[in-house]
Parts: sequence; C-alpha cells; structure tokens
Amino acid sequence: MAAIAELFDETVLLVPCHRRTGEPGEISLGGPRLRVSPLPPPYGSGLGRKLLFPFWCFRCAPVILREFRKADAVHAPIPGDVGTVGMLLAWVFRKPLFVRHCGNWLRPITRAEKLWRWFMETFAGGRNVMLATGGAAEPPSRRNPNVRWIFSSSLTAAEMEELGSHQPKLDRERLRLITVGRQQAGKGTEKLVDALVMIRRQFPQVQLEVVGDGSDLARLKQQAAELGVSGQVVFHGKLDHAGVLQKMKQAHIFCFPTQSEGFPKAVLEAMACGLPVIATPVSVLPMLLSMGGGILIEPSSAAVARAVCEVTSSEETFKGMSARARNMARTYTLDRWRDTIGGHLSAAWGPLKTEIRDQTSVVSSQCV
Repeated sequence: MAAIAELFDETVLLVPCHRRTGEPGEISLGGPRLRVSPLPPPYGSGLGRKLLFPFWCFRCAPVILREFRKADAVHAPIPGDVGTVGMLLAWVFRKPLFVRHCGNWLRPITRAEKLWRWFMETFAGGRNVMLATGGAAEPPSRRNPNVRWIFSSSLTAAEMEELGSHQPKLDRERLRLITVGRQQAGKGTEKLVDALVMIRRQFPQVQLEVVGDGSDLARLKQQAAELGVSGQVVFHGKLDHAGVLQKMKQAHIFCFPTQSEGFPKAVLEAMACGLPVIATPVSVLPMLLSMGGGILIEPSSAAVARAVCEVTSSEETFKGMSARARNMARTYTLDRWRDTIGGHLSAAWGPLKTEIRDQTSVVSSQCV
C-alpha cells in the first residue's frame, strides 16, 4: 500500500482494525499521504463470519458510504470479503475501479473465486483496471484481453542491491535447504521432509529450514519424527520479513515443490539472496527459472533429491545458478511493480495526481 500510495495525492485505507499488535510478521502500515479510516473487525470466523457479514456491513455502512462518496477512484484487492464489498460498491457508484487479484487466478475453485474471475472478465476495460497476479506467455483471460498480468514483489531496487552484496557459498559439509510459505496441503513440504532420507546419504549433515505456520505443521513434525529426521528439520513457524531474509541468507538452496501458486514472493526473495531454486512447473515458476536460476522438477521427493545433487554437483554449477537467480530477481522490484500499476491506471484514468486525487482502498487485513 505504501508503494501504491505514492501514485496519488491522497489514499484512504478502509480496513478492519484489531487491537492486538506484536504478532510475528506484522509490518507497520505507512505511506505518503496515506490515511486509515478504521473499521471494526468482522464478527466471528469461518462459517459464522460469512453468516454475520451482512450485519457487519450494515454496521459499517455510514463510514464506508461516506468515504466512497468522497473518493475519485476505488482500489479493491481480492480475495477477501471486505475487498469484494469495495469492488461491488465501486460498480454501483460508477467509480473508476482498480481490482488487484492476489490469489491463484488460474485455478478458481470456490464460488467466491469464480465470482471474482467472472466480475473481472465481465467489467475489465474503460475506467475499470483489472490485474491478475501471476504471469505467462498467454494473457489471463481469453474472454477479455483487458485483464492483464501483474507480478508480485516485496523488495525495492535498493533492497535488491543490498541483498546482492551477499554471496552464498556452497558448503557440502553443512548443506542448508530452506522453504518458506504457508504450511498446508499442496505446498509440497512433506516431499522435502521425505527427500531428506535420500539427500542425507550424500550429505549426512544436511538441514532443512521450514519457515511459516499453517494447518499441516503438526503433521509435518510427526512425519519428520517417523522418518527419523527430526534432528535435521527446523520448524521456525512464522517470522517477520527481516527474519525470513536472514534465514535465506544462511541457506544454500530454496526448495518449493508446490502444486498451486499465484506469484510467490518468497521465491523472488530467495533468488534475490542468490539461492538456486528447486521448484515445480506451476504458474510463473517456469518463467522465473527460465534464465537458469534453478531447476524445475516433477512433484516428488525423489526429484527433489536428484535436483539437490545436481545443484551441488560442482562449485561452478552452484555459482552460475546463484548469479542467474539474482539477475532474474532484479527485474521484479517493488519500484517497477508500482510504476507498472501506475501506467495501467494513468492510461485508463488520466493523470493520477491531478484528475484522480483520492483513492479509497478496501482490504481485508489487519491495521498495525
């Protein structure tokens, strides 16, 4: 939001705010000319949240409608129920609309995911800018070419350059693998734990760092214990951004045998740290590794083990992949992300800091 706020004279963020702070991974919210218009958190969770959401909307209606009437344009990030409200209200109020789809565009499964995709494909064009997070040779939509890809990034050009000063050095005696992400079904971490049994035959002191929490964390710990590799897997849980980068700088190879993704920022961060990447050919991963900054594999533990041996086959192989990974990451900075979005918006709306003076963003997230 700080990067997007740089495009406008004023940005008003409509966001549910929780009282608790200090959770791992929280980042202070800020940005130029950015103002928060706080909303109470939605009621309940799970199915209860969905059933009670209309009552939350009724309670928040005065604040939401006030800000919408004053706004010149609306930014609605989805997925998220609050973002969906913003998207629909912008259509009702006939406001210039910017929808940024941050989920997995290519595999809509739930009714909500299908609704978001239908809305974007139906209304993209004119003053409605619709961007799907991802990337491919083909456009996101055959129905409507006005839906366009946008990549995802978390590092500025300056941060990329700072990380560029770190050069990972291959250490076969204490080889460190790392994966970062939500630990849930489909992310492939269980294949990494399985692969350790094979990898340690060649690298007895290999260690796998697992960063992130999720519903599969307890099962993964049990799996490691059953395979006898608990001493070689470190589960860090959720870390803040600086902590994630620090762990990456201590690792040698980033492993990501996922089954479904949008545009994984963790992969770019690993590449910016110079880590060769082992990943499955899902979503944008073939494009990110097209310069040779890693290896694409089938989603199996045996393939992971073979790829680790290939990356570490020689010092020259490792250094070459590391350099190519870093060079690719430098093309996906937060600065370029902001400017790409700004180009799309100004083409649809005109000059952003004169005719479009106020943007209202509606997101479902925590205000810190």
